[in-house]
Amino acid sequence: MAKADKKLRLTLVKSLIGRLQKHKDCVKGLGIRRINHSVVIDATPSNMGMVHKVSYMLKIEEMA
Repeated sequence: MAKADKKLRLTLVKSLIGRLQKHKDCVKGLGIRRINHSVVIDATPSNMGMVHKVSYMLKIEEMA
């Protein structure tokens, strides 16, 4: 499992149009609003599950 003190920067790089509703909900739950919008999140197990589900639409950067 990932530690909570680890941070990730997520950027949406693909459109949500035509995606499954569950995938749209995951992106919304992560706090991402639009293409090229970035957020910094804690790498908790629940967040990592959402990131894994929509990883094909995200650019993921690990932060120290």
